[in-house]
Order: sequence, then structure tokens, then C-alpha cells
Amino acid sequence: MTLWTAKEAEAATGGRAQGDWSVNGISIDTRTIAQGDLFVALKAARDGHDFVAQALEKGAGAALVSRIPEGVADDAPLLIVDDVQTGLEALGAAGRARTDAKVVAVTGSVGKTSTKEMLACMLGDQGRTHAAVASYNNHWGVPLTLARMPQDTEFAVIEVGMNHPGEIAPLARQARPHVAMVTTVAAVHLEAFEDVAGIAREKAAIMEGLEPGGVAVLNADLAETPVLAEEADRMGAITRWFGTTSQDYHLGAVTLTGEETRAEATCAGVSKTLSIQSLGTHFAMNALGALAAVEALGADIDLAIQSLSRWSPVKGRGARLSVAVDGGTITVLDDSYNANPTSVAAALAVLAASPAQGRRIACLGDMGELGEDAAALHAGLATGDAMTHVDAVYSVGPLMQNLHAALPQGHAGKWFETSTDAAEALTHELAAGDILLVKGSNYMQLVRVVDALREMGQGS
Repeated sequence: MTLWTAKEAEAATGGRAQGDWSVNGISIDTRTIAQGDLFVALKAARDGHDFVAQALEKGAGAALVSRIPEGVADDAPLLIVDDVQTGLEALGAAGRARTDAKVVAVTGSVGKTSTKEMLACMLGDQGRTHAAVASYNNHWGVPLTLARMPQDTEFAVIEVGMNHPGEIAPLARQARPHVAMVTTVAAVHLEAFEDVAGIAREKAAIMEGLEPGGVAVLNADLAETPVLAEEADRMGAITRWFGTTSQDYHLGAVTLTGEETRAEATCAGVSKTLSIQSLGTHFAMNALGALAAVEALGADIDLAIQSLSRWSPVKGRGARLSVAVDGGTITVLDDSYNANPTSVAAALAVLAASPAQGRRIACLGDMGELGEDAAALHAGLATGDAMTHVDAVYSVGPLMQNLHAALPQGHAGKWFETSTDAAEALTHELAAGDILLVKGSNYMQLVRVVDALREMGQGS
């Protein structure tokens, strides 16, 4: 199916198209580019213009550029614009404008990617659904997701993230959601904010993009809930609240059994039972908010609950894998993509609730962007309730030395400087029946631990 023709892309961006081309996808990476994609030559660590020739050789249908790069023919299929980032944003705006899709945008300090995936699963069973891939939630990820959206899309799920003040509102205005959801607010990116209330105000800025009559789905259980309520009132958003203290979408008893989370909930006054094929009270909470968003979009909540029962986390976001070893298997909880104090506490609670024939072990890497309180926040993990059910904690990175020092001697495993060192050690120290949680900020590359274990046992 054609996504953009040369004339459509030219009109959308105000650029100049060379050739009469059409594309059926959009890519920013020559390593994963598909036949017929539009290659977008963004500038990041490297200038994308350096890879245009390679993209065209690999079968790209055209390239979005601000100049004709070296090694590219003068008559190559190109869309030439003044600035590639601005051109991508214009293409995204046009992609959003030409569709009648119902759009939900999701942000939050924790859980936005898994909630986005839940929504995509729920809505995908009720109509043609387009969603952000991976964690494409920043200044290029949001317009890229919008530009990739087929014109006949019925539901769209857009993830919106931030690292600094002022980032969310412009992205929300690009997405123009009918429903905006804030999963939670936590002590993340404190280097860029004075306090958590400032983070709450930035997250609330997702409501700046709401379409007229749009609905804000907000967490009722936070210390910063009054900030969200104040911002929603200021922007005139219709609100739907979810949580254990909410009457709109109320979370009741949550039971973790085996590999299933079951939750009793009341959705707009109607009792519902939720089933999720992964352990975690936080999954139940996010699912409840997602169901509120589903109803606000006009989709069927009962069908969504059925779809939810088939959902499971993706790699790096709580996915489970089994590694075959002599005498049995090792279970790995792969939560290696990101970490902050709130998400680590939630992951440790999952580990504590997981059945294990052997030991419950955590491999935790540094949590980034926590500001001047970083050392104390790492050490503070030692006093969490779930820690009493964890047999050993292997710590990775300079900040995690604070946790290593704070742990009782019986619980402190080894400290490693790098994830490579941890991977090497854990492949030798784990035994059949053990269950291992792997979690850390993405820059710590704890995925190396997961990959090493997967390779060791050809994990499934």
C-alpha cells in the first residue's frame, strides 16, 4: 500500500520532489530499512546524509534530505527540504491531518511503553490500529510515528516522552489526541526539574494537544494528583480518573499467581475482572487506565478486556524467558530497558511474588538522571519491602555501589563495574531453579546480561 507519493510529500512539506516516486514506509536507519521506504536523513550522532547512497542502494524508494549528498546521482528520487527535522514534522502533521483515526497519546514517568503496547493490543482487535514502535516518543519519534500512519487508520496510539521542561506540549500538539493519558509521575529526570511537582506539570502538558472535547485519563493515587487536576481544570479537559482511590475507574483486589495477574475493578460503575499474563500490580494499574482510555475513544471495553488477557510485555520491558541449563531452567525477567526508583520497586515486587524453586536474584544497574539525590535514591532501594524476599542483589555501575553498601551482608551479591563483567559472572553463578530480574537504565546496557544468558541456554 502506498503511504506517500512524491506530490503528496512535496505538498505536505513545501519541499521539492525529484522524480515521480512513491513510498510505502519510512525509515531513519539503513540497518533496518525495507524496500520502498522513504529514508529520512536526520542528524544525530551522525549526519543521515552520509547514509543516503547506502539507503538507495538497499532499495529505498526515496530520501528526505536538505541537500543532494555526495555519491548520490543528481536525478535520484529525493524530497529536498530546508531542514530535515522540520520536514519530518510537516510530514507527520499532514499524516495526522489526513486521517479520521481516533488518537490516544500516552505519557508518564513509568509504564508508558507497556501501556502503549496494551492499548495497541486492545484497539487492534477492534479496528485498523497504528502505534509507535519501540520507544519512539521524542522530537523525531512522534512525527515519525505520525508520518508512518496509513490514511485508513481507525485507532492510533502515540507515546510521548521527555527529558527536559517544555518538550511534551509541542509533541502533544502534533499528535492532536482525542484522549491523553498520564500513567504516573515519579522522581525521574530530576536533573532537569526542581521537584516532582515540576515533572507532574510537564507530564500534564500532554493535555495541551487535546482535540476539542478531548478526555484526560489521569492517575488518582499520586502525591502529585492535585497538580494534574489543577492543570486539567486550567486547560478545560474532561477528566477520567483511575486508581485505588478513584470512583471513575477503581482498582480493587489484585492477586499475583504463577505468571498471571488478576484484578477486580469497577469501570464507570460496572464490575470487571482483569487478567494479565504477567506478574505485576503496576501492570494492573496501567491496564485500568488503558481501559478508561479505550472507553473514552468509544471502543468496546469488554472486548478490550478479552484482548488484554492475551497481552504480555515485550523484550526489555518485563518479558520472561526460560534458559535451559543442566538440571532444569533459569527464569529471566528482562526489564533491562529503563529504570528509576519507582519502576525498580515495582520490578522487585514482581520478583518477590514470582514462584521459584531456587533463589530470587536481582541484577540492578545504575538509574540515570536523578540529580543530587542519586546516591541516596540508589541506597534507599535496600529498604524496600520486596527486598526481604530477594536472596541476592548483584549491582552494576558506580551509583549502584551505594545500594551494594546499604544491603545486609546476606543479601549483597557482587558489585560489577560494567554489564559485561556482570554477564560473564552470572552465566557461571546461576543454577537451575533460580529466577533473575535484570533492570537498569538503558545506558548501562544490562541487555548484555540477558543476551549472554539467552545464548548460554538458547533461551526461549
